[in-house]
Amino acid sequence: MKALKKSVTLHEYSEFFGGHARILSASAHGLDLFVLDAPHLYQRQGNPYIDPDGEDWPDNAQRFAALSRAGTDIGQGVVPAFIPEVIHVHDWQAGLVPAYLHYDGGARPATIVTVHNLAFQGQFSPALLEEIGLPPTAFALDGVEYYGTIGYLKAALQFADRITTVSPAYALEILQPEGGMGLDGLLRRRSEVVSGILNGIDTKIWDPAVDTYLPANYDVGNLSERMHNKLALQKRLGLALDPDRPLFGVVSRLSWQKGLDLLAEALPALTSAGQLALLGAGDKFLEDQYAAAAAADPHNIACVFQYDEALAHLIQAGADILLVPSRFEPCGLTQLCALRYGAVPLVSRVGGLVDTIIDANEAALAAGVATGIQVSPVNTVMIEAGIRRASALYKDKSAWAGLQRNGMNSDVSWRHPAQRYAALYREAAQFRT
Repeated sequence: MKALKKSVTLHEYSEFFGGHARILSASAHGLDLFVLDAPHLYQRQGNPYIDPDGEDWPDNAQRFAALSRAGTDIGQGVVPAFIPEVIHVHDWQAGLVPAYLHYDGGARPATIVTVHNLAFQGQFSPALLEEIGLPPTAFALDGVEYYGTIGYLKAALQFADRITTVSPAYALEILQPEGGMGLDGLLRRRSEVVSGILNGIDTKIWDPAVDTYLPANYDVGNLSERMHNKLALQKRLGLALDPDRPLFGVVSRLSWQKGLDLLAEALPALTSAGQLALLGAGDKFLEDQYAAAAAADPHNIACVFQYDEALAHLIQAGADILLVPSRFEPCGLTQLCALRYGAVPLVSRVGGLVDTIIDANEAALAAGVATGIQVSPVNTVMIEAGIRRASALYKDKSAWAGLQRNGMNSDVSWRHPAQRYAALYREAAQFRT
């Protein structure tokens, strides 16, 4: 609440999921906002999803039902000066909005749900149905019931007018059992309203020409300046100062999804070709595995197990190759940053990685359109093969500079995605009228 400016109470709840709450109008960081002020639900240590020990808050069902209820109420006109034509919700945390609107009945705005990762679904005990304000009839296959639980994401997918994911390829993958996470049947049934719109990045924050985190700024016209960042990265992490060997970078959550266990198995192939700079945190067994590898070969492997914004920028600006070996990837942002910074992405051929990286195969190289390297299927053998491909291309300075230029000239901004969303809003609003 400290960051809010000019907050005004627009609506009050005397009893709202266990306490008093308000809907505020406020501004923060140049944005006009509606804010749900419910201290009994949200004023606590940790982050919005987990407690300081890394565990889910035990009342997450109520906390995010409250968020959805407030969003629904705004959509139904509880703030008379603002009655939206479209409500756009994201993931399971806001997934009950379409369900509330459905069961409340009457006129309503159009609804759109965007799924950022189908693996996170928000499943809770059916005993909470009355507490979260849904009728008994909602607990049904054509309602919010999902394998004997209340499925918050399932509710959104069941009742939203439009469903989007964060890449076209992922929108197709989730229609299949392999990628559908148990929801593929519902998604196939509603496939006519499923589409994929790529994410973008903030190209003002991610701009190597003016990035204040970098020792040396550069752009596509003076790529030679990039070498200063590579040497600075090697020095900061204690790697051997070797400008000629390829430096591989990772900025990622350490998890099975991200394929970091496969990359760990491929480390001998990687270190025979170059060096690794890894930044991220996650599964302890993976952290331990990489820590042991770094301790055994500190001149070629360096790992930082936390999030460090400055180091993330420096890895993008100093690494020659950015590794994203995900088993599945709805969109991915690190490869977009890599394109912007001239770090050639080496990615799995899945989801948004397919849609954003053009593989440096013979045809793409000949046509001068390649921006990175794709590997498929996603396993250790193919990751090792991708590392060898990248190393061979790195030795061809002309071809490598072409990959970097193509990547840096790619439009990874929100310009085109924003146009797609605006068109979808218009379509959905017309559908409701």
